[in-house]
Amino acid sequence: MTEPPSPLLPAWSRRRFGRWALGLIASAAAPWSRMRAGETGDYEVVVLSDQMVRMRDGVHLATDVYLPARNSKPVAQRFAVILERTPYGKTIASRSERTPDNPHPKSRAEVAEFFVRRGYVVIYQDCRGRYGSEGKFVKYLADGHDGYDTCAWILRQPWSNGRIGTMGLSYAAHTQGALGSASAPGVKAMFLDSGGFANAYQGGIRQGGAFELKQATWAFSEAAESAQVRSDPKKLAAYQAIDIKRWFARLPWHRGDSLLSLAPDYENYLFEQWQHGNFDAYWKQLGIYAEGFYDQYCDAAMVHMSSWFDPYPRTATQNYLGLKKRKRGPVRLILGPWTHGDRQLTYAGDVDFGTEATLDGNLAQDFLTLRLRWFDRWLRGNANGVDAEAPVRIFVMGGGSGRKNAEGRMQHGGRWRNERDWPLPGTRLVPHYFHSDGMVTEAPPQVDVAHREYRYDPKHPVPTIGGTVTSGKPVMVGGAFDQREAPQFFGSTELYRALAEREDVLVFQTEPLREDLEVTGPLVFELWVSSDCPDTDFTAKLIDVYPPNGDYPHGYAMNLTDGILRMRYRDSWEKPAMMKSGEVYKIRIEAFPTSNLFRRGHRLRVDISSSNFPHFDASPNSGEPEGIAEHPRVATNRLHLDRARPSHVLLPVIPARS
Repeated sequence: MTEPPSPLLPAWSRRRFGRWALGLIASAAAPWSRMRAGETGDYEVVVLSDQMVRMRDGVHLATDVYLPARNSKPVAQRFAVILERTPYGKTIASRSERTPDNPHPKSRAEVAEFFVRRGYVVIYQDCRGRYGSEGKFVKYLADGHDGYDTCAWILRQPWSNGRIGTMGLSYAAHTQGALGSASAPGVKAMFLDSGGFANAYQGGIRQGGAFELKQATWAFSEAAESAQVRSDPKKLAAYQAIDIKRWFARLPWHRGDSLLSLAPDYENYLFEQWQHGNFDAYWKQLGIYAEGFYDQYCDAAMVHMSSWFDPYPRTATQNYLGLKKRKRGPVRLILGPWTHGDRQLTYAGDVDFGTEATLDGNLAQDFLTLRLRWFDRWLRGNANGVDAEAPVRIFVMGGGSGRKNAEGRMQHGGRWRNERDWPLPGTRLVPHYFHSDGMVTEAPPQVDVAHREYRYDPKHPVPTIGGTVTSGKPVMVGGAFDQREAPQFFGSTELYRALAEREDVLVFQTEPLREDLEVTGPLVFELWVSSDCPDTDFTAKLIDVYPPNGDYPHGYAMNLTDGILRMRYRDSWEKPAMMKSGEVYKIRIEAFPTSNLFRRGHRLRVDISSSNFPHFDASPNSGEPEGIAEHPRVATNRLHLDRARPSHVLLPVIPARS
């Protein structure tokens, strides 16, 4: 039997197309929440399901409202509100709501209950064009205005006290960054977990001019849930039969002839991102360019959280730096050793960082408690000690044994450390120079002419082995790995060689270190390069090389961070220019930040090449427009290593600490 419309909602939200439901969460339909006031909080929970909230253009977004209740009825009182906007289904569990002790994610309703029982209203909303919401889905670009309109709607409700907190991982962090950039009303506290684009052109969609192909694997996965595919059983069956690896092996694609052709809305936005190479007004839109909106960004208490093997540590650090200068509300930064959203794991890829690596039990009792304390302080004014906590908390990787643990992962170790700011006070930028004999030293080269060169074939690119990858399965996976080809890495050949053995990878490394060396911060590679093609890419990767041991008789080359630059953008992101054959250019490759303790006896290694596929699209070297590679060429690329052109990396070195 359908309940009558609730007087808590305005008349315009009770529309015939929206399924209205008022359900006591502690009902037989929801056995996981059979709790009563007094067990863990003061309130029961009721939910108003599928409220269709009207946006400024008339589109309605499906919204679930979880309310504090007593005796099965909403409490007639105003509360602070916690909002999450998601494209992944407002009733579907978020994979990241896990703990080290329980690998099964909590449902969104369970997460809502945690906060509601403690006196918050919790709202989950489907993004435009996803699941229960109306409209056309265009990734990222509607979330600023939609987030603003949703917050404005919240402020008009009788259960709202005018103070809004936001939370969410990944895309649900991007939606926070979007509404923050739109200066959404009422927002007083934010917890952005692994997202919230500072500049999607330099992290998340593109990087160094190259295109991140996780956008293609994400679109392929999520289009399977779209109405365009689901509405036709034959189309759905055809879509499910697509072999994504075969499509990646047969690049380039075209509109109407791609792995997304059965979902044209998803195909169109993917090609728009891919083929829009110049940094122009497209990339400065609300939702993907917080840097351009910092002055008007919500003045809220903010946490920006990411991790070393996540696509968003640059986003988190740039937002931290840009917003703490402009806002009264405190801005905090957390950087862990995880892959995307996997804060409950001790490992990333094939490398384990020890029991200290998890957020749970180290930064807080658990992730729910960490967010609760943040919201309690800044939405309710509770004096709970949050103010006194360090503004920056980072996990410094390294210090482990280098042997295999019981699960077969290499033990790299590490520990959490509290810091006053980012970059860390006392950081020294120390150039480490590359030499023609493959060495890395703090002394620059003294020869007048020196270089190393290789041939880069875009039909046989260097395979991606871990790194800052997410949403890439089954084509790619993120994390730390021995830099060696293997069956699990797309593009590997059956010889499964170490990347250092490839002819298109230049390897430079130090002698075994005589003392520990901590590198924490963003890295910049300053290189002098030339090519015989009008365009090409250069890549740079930082690696911690373990000496051989009984478990790894050849040693272990652990990737830490990497970067890429498409040469047409070497001087300007807005005005690309082709190269002249043989001309030498000085370039900067900016890698994502990292934090690692290189132990005594290890080597610090840098790999220089021209591809990292399928993390990034492979440059065809031909100078063709972005996203088009009809006429690929093999490039002979050269790295210069002499007195006048001393290619090097600027390492952010941290003085030894007790």
